[in-house]
Amino acid sequence: MRIDLPENFRRLKRAPQVILPKDIGIIIAYSGVNKESVCVDAGTGSGWLAVSLAKIAKKVISYELREDFIKIAEKNKVIANVPNLEIKHGDITRDLKEKDVDLITLDMPASEKAIPRAKKSLKENGVIVGYMPHMEQVLKFANKLEKSGFTELRTYECILRDMLVRPEGMRPSTKGVWHTAYLVFARKPAAKIQSVAAKEQ
Repeated sequence: MRIDLPENFRRLKRAPQVILPKDIGIIIAYSGVNKESVCVDAGTGSGWLAVSLAKIAKKVISYELREDFIKIAEKNKVIANVPNLEIKHGDITRDLKEKDVDLITLDMPASEKAIPRAKKSLKENGVIVGYMPHMEQVLKFANKLEKSGFTELRTYECILRDMLVRPEGMRPSTKGVWHTAYLVFARKPAAKIQSVAAKEQ
C-alpha cells in the first residue's frame, strides 16, 4: 500500500519497517523533547525516529544491533544533515552508558529487558517510550515499568485517516495508515517520590 509522506521523509532511505510520521509526532509532542534534550533511541532501524528527534534535540544517541540497518541510518543522517545524531552498534540492555538522559525510546523485541538500564540512564522526570505492535508486548512492558517505579503510565494508538474531498461529497478514504504500533509512555519520578513509594510498599 502506498503511504503519502511529508517531503522531508520522502528523501530518506528505508528498510522494510520504519516508524512513520504519525507516531513520531506523538512521541515528540507527548515526551516534551526540546532543543536542550538529550535522547537515547534503541532499535535504530532506518533511523527515521532518530533523525526526527535530532532535528529538535541537543543530542541523540541511537543503538542498533544490525550493521545493515546502521548503514541505512548513517545515510539518512547525512541526508537529514543532523550531525548531533550518533549511531552506535550495540545492545542497549548491556551497552547503555549515557547519564542524565531526558528521553529514551525503545523499538525492539522484549523492550521490557531494557527498563533497568534505562531507569539508571534517565534523569529525574525523564520519559521512556515503548513502540510495540502487539498488546501482549504492551502488557509485559507496562507491568515491568510499574514494578520498576515509573509513573504517569499512558498507552496510545494513533490512526491516520485519509479523507476524500470531492464536489459530490466528502468521506473517509478506503486507504489509510491504521494500526502501526502502540505507544507506551512513562516517567521516572523524582527521588523524593520514589522513596515515599518504597516506604508505602
